[in-house]
Amino acid sequence: MAEQALYKINALRHRWITYQVLADAALSAAIALLAAGLFLLLGWIVWFAFPVFWASFGLMLALHRPWRVRNSKIAGFLDKEYPELQESTGLLLLPAGELNVLQLLARSKAESVLYNLEVEHKPFAKRLWRSVLLLALSALFFMAVKILYHSQHHKWTRGIGIAEQKFPMEKILPQIDGIELTITPPAYTRKTKREQDRFNLSAEEGATVAWQIKTNVAIKNAFLLFNDKERISLKNTGDGTRWQAAKAITQPGFYQVSIDGKLSELYQVQVIKDAPPVIHVKTPKPSTYIDAGEAPQVNIITSLTDDYGIADALIIATVAKGRGEGVKFKEYKLNFSTAFAGQPKYDVQKLISLPALNMEPGDELYFYVDAKDTHQQQSRTDVFTVALQDTAELLSMDGVLSGANLKPEFFRSERQIIIDAEKLLKDKDSISVEKFNARSNDLGIDQKLLRLRYGKFLGEEDETGEGPKSSDGVADPADFSNAAKILKEYTDDHDKAEDAQFFEPAIKAQLKATLTEMWKAELQLRLYKPQAALPFAYKALRLLKDLQQKSRSYVAKTAYNPTPIKLDKRLTGELDKVIQPINKQEIKPGADQFEGLKKAVEVLEQLKIRPVLSVADNRVLQVANQQLSVRASAQPGIYLTALSAMRRILSVQKVNITDIGIVERAIQKTLAAPKLMPSTDGQSADMGLSRSYYKNLKQAKP
Repeated sequence: MAEQALYKINALRHRWITYQVLADAALSAAIALLAAGLFLLLGWIVWFAFPVFWASFGLMLALHRPWRVRNSKIAGFLDKEYPELQESTGLLLLPAGELNVLQLLARSKAESVLYNLEVEHKPFAKRLWRSVLLLALSALFFMAVKILYHSQHHKWTRGIGIAEQKFPMEKILPQIDGIELTITPPAYTRKTKREQDRFNLSAEEGATVAWQIKTNVAIKNAFLLFNDKERISLKNTGDGTRWQAAKAITQPGFYQVSIDGKLSELYQVQVIKDAPPVIHVKTPKPSTYIDAGEAPQVNIITSLTDDYGIADALIIATVAKGRGEGVKFKEYKLNFSTAFAGQPKYDVQKLISLPALNMEPGDELYFYVDAKDTHQQQSRTDVFTVALQDTAELLSMDGVLSGANLKPEFFRSERQIIIDAEKLLKDKDSISVEKFNARSNDLGIDQKLLRLRYGKFLGEEDETGEGPKSSDGVADPADFSNAAKILKEYTDDHDKAEDAQFFEPAIKAQLKATLTEMWKAELQLRLYKPQAALPFAYKALRLLKDLQQKSRSYVAKTAYNPTPIKLDKRLTGELDKVIQPINKQEIKPGADQFEGLKKAVEVLEQLKIRPVLSVADNRVLQVANQQLSVRASAQPGIYLTALSAMRRILSVQKVNITDIGIVERAIQKTLAAPKLMPSTDGQSADMGLSRSYYKNLKQAKP
């Protein structure tokens, strides 16, 4: 009995070790699946997850060491989980000669209880169930990543922005024993040739496709029929069982294989067209203005992408000099510093120094980026404009009435502040530091006064004139209980910039930008840095001049030449020869190009009731078959199934309802929605509510 109890304890120990090892393995597998999902997202090799599994499994075993569990731990576990053992299981592990009488009795009872005890697996498998749950979650994560990856991989070919279509199952002629298609992409794609064992094909535009057809019997002749028009003969290469042909694929469509006069079903031909390069100019903005004090240069940062590769890219720049009719243009072609080697993506930049292009203040630079791919397709961006500020024009007094005193007593204009700041910079070496700082601070004060003056137009609070308010304005007994006047006298009442309605929103936004530049110029002047304040002052002046131009109204001068008056007819009052002009024109409606398809829909609806074709119905469906054939040549993925169904309807005696549904759905995609014609009948859009409203309104009047 004691040996059986020891054997059972040892078996439970082995069970414990097995569950712990399985738990470590499940947890390591979960970690490996998570790593595989991350590797798949990063584009790495998924098989790297196997070393991750073994490393994790070895680390888990080294940490837990389940083989080191002893029988004493199992005995303690049994005493804890099963009270009927009366905590005497440990006595079974001790020699009988070392026990007293009471311990021998307890051991004997524990032996009998343990012998009949059924130990459950649940306590041993708690950690295993948690590991299995983590493994299931990791598996779901890996499957989701794999589905996402494969959907993207199948949706977009490498470097191609056209979706691949899954071809349907093919039916081949019984004489054909095998097919091998070799697709050789054109050189500009830099892709190697590939082979396939199906007739439906998807090839790059300009690719060469070679057919190798093997038959199980010797045949006399065979050819390929493309789009029901072009026929390409298959050449016999041995004993009438091997035939081959080749063709350059340039257009989508469908084709059939003819073996001794018997045509196969329709096979699709998908053409993957090469898209032109995509150009994205990151900097500069479409319209850039370089103010005085800024570096006269422009940095062009561009991203170029293409399906198969970029062959070349350059900047076409045009410099405009002069004004009015005396403007002159000069064109430059600027190359990027990057050497293009046909890669599908490039990030390039070009730093253009405007003085190197002989640009002076007031000149403008117009440029665009032109790119060419390996298929010699070109793309270009919109035109970008870069203008250099003309400080002489900004400081000119053209169109401004000037009095004797160019420097008003209370405030100076922005133009005068710029002139005084430049004069202060010239006198910097001939005056003391204290005087320089004082003059710079005075200019900052003038800038502040000018800013406050323009700020009034935005409803900003005036900082002047703040003093104790008098209550004399409400002393009049007539203003008793006048809440509006009392609030105006005893509250801080001023306009808010957001509520000011002096200008339109666009002008208000530009005026706010002007005040911002004045703030910046004032800051630099207060810090005794007139050189740093000049760019902000120039920009404020330019914005002010733009506002001045926007406030002007221009009226075009027009000339009117009246019809000469016949003096002999003047004031006679004879109007018998004045007749109403009549213009009569007969407009005939154009031919309906969808008339054949519309009639075919009527015939198909009748076939659902009586699935037998008459001679007249056959002629109508033949016309519709020709129109579907034309559309299947352009879009085989959409109309080829319908064309096959239409041909089955025309070839069999009893029509299948499924084929009718396929053809009708394709025709519905082709037919355009009818245009709405003007009509006097019918209710208005408000369903007669307006009429009821006016009727009830008249009844409500006294």
